Amino acid sequence: MSFLKVQGTQIVDGNGHEVVLHGAGLGGWLCMENFISGYPGCEHQIREGLADAIGKEKAEYFFDKFLEHFFAEPDAIFFKSLGLNCIRIAVNYHHFEDDDKPRVLRTDAFRQLDRAISVCAKHSIYTVIDMHTAPGGQSGGWHADGGIHYGSFWRHKDFQDRFTWLWEQIATHYKGNPWVVGYNLLNEPADPHPQQAGLMGIYDRLHNAIRAIDENHIIFLDGNTFATDFTKFPEDAGTRWRNTAYSIHDYAVYGFPNTPEPYTGSDAQKERMFKTYQRKRQWMDERGLCVWNGEWGPVYARQEYDGDATEGINAQRYAVLRDQLEIYDKDRLSWSIWLYKDIGFQGMVYVSPATPYRQHFAKFLAKKHHLAADAWGKDDKEVKQFYDPLVSLIEESVEDKANLKLYPWLWSVQERVTRITRTMCLAELMVKEWANLFKGMDEAQLEELAKSFAFENCLKRDGLNEVLTAHA
Repeated sequence: MSFLKVQGTQIVDGNGHEVVLHGAGLGGWLCMENFISGYPGCEHQIREGLADAIGKEKAEYFFDKFLEHFFAEPDAIFFKSLGLNCIRIAVNYHHFEDDDKPRVLRTDAFRQLDRAISVCAKHSIYTVIDMHTAPGGQSGGWHADGGIHYGSFWRHKDFQDRFTWLWEQIATHYKGNPWVVGYNLLNEPADPHPQQAGLMGIYDRLHNAIRAIDENHIIFLDGNTFATDFTKFPEDAGTRWRNTAYSIHDYAVYGFPNTPEPYTGSDAQKERMFKTYQRKRQWMDERGLCVWNGEWGPVYARQEYDGDATEGINAQRYAVLRDQLEIYDKDRLSWSIWLYKDIGFQGMVYVSPATPYRQHFAKFLAKKHHLAADAWGKDDKEVKQFYDPLVSLIEESVEDKANLKLYPWLWSVQERVTRITRTMCLAELMVKEWANLFKGMDEAQLEELAKSFAFENCLKRDGLNEVLTAHA
């Protein structure tokens, strides 16, 4: 078979025929995330916390079994049955190298990724390798696994040197595999430089390093500030970066708690979603470049937390989903919805409440939800009153209000305060409580927890999947 490639604004096969990629992100697996995998804080914190609680050997056993069960052939079979054709696999750099042994490829570096790519290929599913976490963290997001509110990646050249080395290893390993569509080099970067000099510099380095090894795979480049801003990208991008597509992330405000108003599908609401989407891709459209929507999609209400309001909320979220897809269909846009699997918030399939993991951690997960300890899709109505006075104090104490506007520009003072105090500090303090719930378990019990994430122990979000199939 031939490699897919970028031709103008399209992705095409070896015969020049357009291929529209419709799929989902496989997050929470090789890059664990708190709201997906059911823990507080960042992945490196819970891995260290669990090793402290039950010993390194048992902790590694649990995480290995988690990886084994989270994605396997039954997942690929179901995914293909929906008419979808591409999975974006989010990975954490820690699977390839250890921080105390930089530039030394782990002996098991590609074991799980190879397995997933192989099983997807067996069922004619393309894959995109998405580097979701870079050394030092490329943003202050929990998914960057830094545990702090800024990306150290941009401050230290050695992190960037390691990252370039890592992509050389990946390109060398997969350069002959046509089922891998390409490489999504850096998820949701947040380069604070005014002219995005850091991001443009690392994109140049990565492009040149990869192209010295692999000319065939597509390179997918996220915009700055969480894949929303391309305004500082070079005017010669179309010739400077070969065989390249540009990745937006198009989350709609109406798909989340604390939406400005209930979604009714009014003309004004649809126009707002369209204009937001149009603004994100405008720079590429003006230059005839290829656009890929690497992440998008609502989150969903849960009966255990939202009670009688659950059905009504989710009906609105499915309406948002349909209306976004109608916009995308008109552009024949390739997209990858976030998310394939989780513990019940956003996934196409989700871990059943009857499983050992959901049962054992039910009280802890409810507490985490009540405290709004996760940043993604947070509903902080039960704790907002405790944080608002601090926000007000800060706003009142800074005389020049222009100084309240810091990068990333998307973060208000309230967002900055709650991110740091609640979803970083509080969440980190909850890690030991989570880890201690594993104490006293033998390997069989640990595997039962991990097996909760296996496809056969998951439920399907039929409303979401039916909409995706209708637009696949």
